[in-house]
Amino acid sequence: MTDPISLAFAHPEARAAALSDDPPPDRISMTEHLREVEIGAFQGERGVTQTIRFDVVVEVATRAETATDDVDRILSYDTIVDAIDAALGETRLNLLETLAARVADLILVHPLARRVFVRIGKLDRGPYVLGVEIVRDAPPDRRPVPMALPDVAHPLVVLLDADAVARPDLGGLLDRLGRFGRPVILVAGHARVPAPQAERAMPQWRIDLLALEQAAWVLAARDRRCVVVDSRTELDWAMKHGRMSVWAPSKMVIDAHALPGGPEADPGRLALWLAGLFSARAVLGFGAGVPDGPDQVLVHRFAATEMPPDGFSV
Repeated sequence: MTDPISLAFAHPEARAAALSDDPPPDRISMTEHLREVEIGAFQGERGVTQTIRFDVVVEVATRAETATDDVDRILSYDTIVDAIDAALGETRLNLLETLAARVADLILVHPLARRVFVRIGKLDRGPYVLGVEIVRDAPPDRRPVPMALPDVAHPLVVLLDADAVARPDLGGLLDRLGRFGRPVILVAGHARVPAPQAERAMPQWRIDLLALEQAAWVLAARDRRCVVVDSRTELDWAMKHGRMSVWAPSKMVIDAHALPGGPEADPGRLALWLAGLFSARAVLGFGAGVPDGPDQVLVHRFAATEMPPDGFSV
C-alpha cells in the first residue's frame, strides 16, 4: 500500500508509478529544468525574475519496444520544452497553478500523451522551495492543435542543383541565406552522375531517393554548417534552434501517406512538399527547377551561380 502522505511529497515519477495502470505505461520525464521567469502576484515580484524549476513526467500511449527506434514515432522530450516555452511566452502570469495547467494542456495536445504530472517550484523565495504539482489526463475528445510558432520559426527551403552545390562561393551564399533571419533547410538536387536505372517504377523511385541523399552528403561535405538530417523531429529541433539543415528525403517520403508529387523523386516537387509540411514562407531554387507552389509559398528561381540581389527579402 502506498502511503498517501509520503506520496504527496514524492517526485512526480513516484506519483506517476503509483497512479499508473497494471502493467504501467511507459513514461518520459524531464527534471530540474531551470528557467528565469517573471511571475508572481505580489508587487515585489513584478519587474524581477525568479528561478523556477520544472519537473515533468508524461505517461505515453506507446511502449518503447514498438517505437522501432524511430524518433518520429515517439513523444519527444522537445514536446515538454516546447510546452514550457509556449506557456511562458503567452503572457505574464501571477500563479504557478496557472502556469502548470497551461504546460499540462499543451503537452496533452500530443496524441501520444495519456497523462502528465507537472511540478513547478520557486527557488528564490527563501530557504525552501515554494511549489505546486498537478496531474492531468488527456481529454477523451482531444483534438490535436499545433502550437503557434513565431513567424521567424517558419523556415526557408532552398533547392540547389549540382552546379549550385559545386559553386566556389557556396560559403558566401550560405552566409547570405543566414542573414534572412529564418532557419534554412537545404535540398540537394540531382547529382552530376546519373542514378542507376531499374526496370520497374518502385525500385527506381527508391534508387532516385537514395541518389538525392548522396547529393545531400556531397553538399554537407562542402560546409560544416550543413548537417544532414532525415527525420521530422530533428528538422523541428534544428529550426527551433536556428540551425542549417540538409534534408535526406528517403525516410520522410517513404513514411508519407501519399507520395509527394507522384512516384518520381523530383527534387523540385519534394522541396515544395517539404515547404508545405513546415509552413515555409518561400522556396528558393538555384539552378534547379521548382514548380509553382500554393499561394502561401513564394517560389523564387535563380541561376546556379547567382546571388540573391541586394534588397531581396523573404
